[in-house]
Amino acid sequence: MPTAPRICPLCEATCGLVLTLDGDRVTGARGDRDDVFSEGFLCPKGAAFPQIDADPDRLRTPLVREDGRLREASWEEAFDTIAARIRPLIEEHGPDVLGIVLGNPNVHTMAGALYPPLLLRATGTGNLFTASTLDQMPKHVSSGLLFGDPFAVPVPDLDRTDHLLVIGANPMDSNGSLCTAPDFPGRLAALRRRGGTLTVVDPRRTRTARLADRHLAPRPGTDALLLAALVHTLFAEDLADPGPLAGRTEGVDRVRDAVRDFTPEAVAPACELDPGTIRAVARELAAAPTAAVYGRMGSSTVSHGTLANWLVDVLNVLTGNLDRPGGVLFPRSATAPAPRPAGPGPGFLLGRRRSRVSGHPEVKGEFPLAALAEEIDTPGADGSGEGRIRALITIAANPVLSAPDGLRLDAALAGLDLMVCVDPYLNETTRHADVLLPPPPPSRSAHFDFAFNGFAVRDQVRFTPAAVPLAAGERDECEIHARLILAASGMHGAPPASVDAHAVDALLARAVTQPHSPAYGADPEEYAAALTGENGAERRLDLMLRLGPYGLTLDELKAHPHGIDLGPLKPRLDEVLRTRSGRIELFPAPIAADLPRLRAALTDVPEPGTLLLVGRRHLRSNNSWLHNAPALNGGSNRCTLQVHPEDAARLGLAGGAPARIAGAGGALTAEVEITDAVRAGVVSLPHGWGHDRPGTRLSVAAARPGVNVNQLLDGTLLDPLSGTAVLNGFPVEVTPLESTPPL
Repeated sequence: MPTAPRICPLCEATCGLVLTLDGDRVTGARGDRDDVFSEGFLCPKGAAFPQIDADPDRLRTPLVREDGRLREASWEEAFDTIAARIRPLIEEHGPDVLGIVLGNPNVHTMAGALYPPLLLRATGTGNLFTASTLDQMPKHVSSGLLFGDPFAVPVPDLDRTDHLLVIGANPMDSNGSLCTAPDFPGRLAALRRRGGTLTVVDPRRTRTARLADRHLAPRPGTDALLLAALVHTLFAEDLADPGPLAGRTEGVDRVRDAVRDFTPEAVAPACELDPGTIRAVARELAAAPTAAVYGRMGSSTVSHGTLANWLVDVLNVLTGNLDRPGGVLFPRSATAPAPRPAGPGPGFLLGRRRSRVSGHPEVKGEFPLAALAEEIDTPGADGSGEGRIRALITIAANPVLSAPDGLRLDAALAGLDLMVCVDPYLNETTRHADVLLPPPPPSRSAHFDFAFNGFAVRDQVRFTPAAVPLAAGERDECEIHARLILAASGMHGAPPASVDAHAVDALLARAVTQPHSPAYGADPEEYAAALTGENGAERRLDLMLRLGPYGLTLDELKAHPHGIDLGPLKPRLDEVLRTRSGRIELFPAPIAADLPRLRAALTDVPEPGTLLLVGRRHLRSNNSWLHNAPALNGGSNRCTLQVHPEDAARLGLAGGAPARIAGAGGALTAEVEITDAVRAGVVSLPHGWGHDRPGTRLSVAAARPGVNVNQLLDGTLLDPLSGTAVLNGFPVEVTPLESTPPL
């Protein structure tokens, strides 16, 4: 049977697949052994690609609301409706009447990477909300403050490091995050085979922790305290040695002073760890020939998430492992701008604007997704409702399940004047849509990883065209986005290609004036005329490749269907630094201002018996968007409350029986799973479940709906520097269901 290569779009690992085709149907998927990056690795999500692609619940035509009900409509009617309703709202109330929400799957498609920035510019709204403030924004903030660029995220050099310290991450199940690494399990096994050391910090004994040479299980939410104690130990024992980084770093002495109080003995009661163990970890890190400290969601979605992410890279700097082979390095994506000359840059600023209701500072152009509901349902100061969000565009987002207090957001969405969703499913959020625009199945779209190549553990570049053609009535996802931009910006009826042509012209207009650009001094029209590609999106990709650091073209990528290997990561700090000083600013002012809050946490120890809840990832899942595939909705992928045996006995909980979990935002009922995989004092409930609302079309997910763990939160717990919701390490009460009143 015929086959086609395809980059898997289902998680950040971006593995190469080989799809088996029967006409226009995908009948099988296996790992691509010739892929230059993944070399044949395949996880259960990739193997389920055919089921996901052919899901009968996937929408095939637009839906438009009429008389309170959604009905099928033509594409022309859908865009006519958007244009007729969105422009009057913007013209009457101003651009901030519109909110835009970008979800996690958005970065897994070419369209999701290329068009939302154009939509924001075209509408002029300042109300952007994304999944980043539920996941990774603390890393962007700390990178922006340290290096001057929030996208300058150093990743561990997994294939060459001698010592990997993982904090708050479970890549054996997640496949990695902000660290694009196909076959993360194989890379960890290779680390062990070459005599390297793996240290894991996690309150759960995850699959990753079970591989570790040393596993530390601190009290949830104390990651920043532990990291501060590691930094303190490096200074106290004269182990700090930035090496060549010393002359390119400012603020080292101020960091030394700032962590003086965070001795291992001082943090031990809050972390519930042995001080000697903390010192041993710091010594091992400093003694390793090369080492990399890597933190992820567990250390980000906590009350000191930005401080924890800052301290991760403070450790990498102080041990001399930043920008060093075997340490942590900055990937060089093929579509990144060509390297600029070394020197100072504009730096990174927080809080250029404030949200209307609670005054949350803007971060990287975004407001906290946890604040979306209040921006919709809170009237203006005069009670008129002026200033609130009345229209919403969501792209591949399901914030009713992913953000705190989904019940409030659910009610707020019902009160919008207009809601437009780009999504293949009628889910817990899109059921409120007035217009729903479904993109085609992934096999029918070309694929290029604009975002994830910037976090890859090896420089490489791959492009895969659509494996099968669009079916009758389907529209290319890039065309859908382009037409949405035209409808929302008052240009309804213009050809979709005009959006891409304008983007090409704008990018070239800048490039031809920049001395470091490959297009410097060129004639923009001649340069544009040389671009290739089957549509506007591919022409834009071709332009970005030509202007990028390797001078590649789209035709070259198409001639290498399994990718082009660009080699291991290389030191390039001078290209990356864009701070105002032109140096690593190790102790930026916003960090200094937040440290008193961390000092207060030294004595903020919960009462005995307090239970803290943490989430967990499943290998067969990715947030809320893969639960409708039968192959992925089963096995260990279950929405159970994991409880340590000691806590279960103390509370009278029985395995397999229901329990009531209560938090500040509400209460839930879930089945108890008794396991010593969680430490005492900790319970765990996975993220992304709660598929029990009416009006959805998710038959497989609805059969095993689970519960929405984020409903235990009321949305008030945020990391103040990044606006990231605290989804881990918050207190809950757990009781046997039969001993409590009905929910």
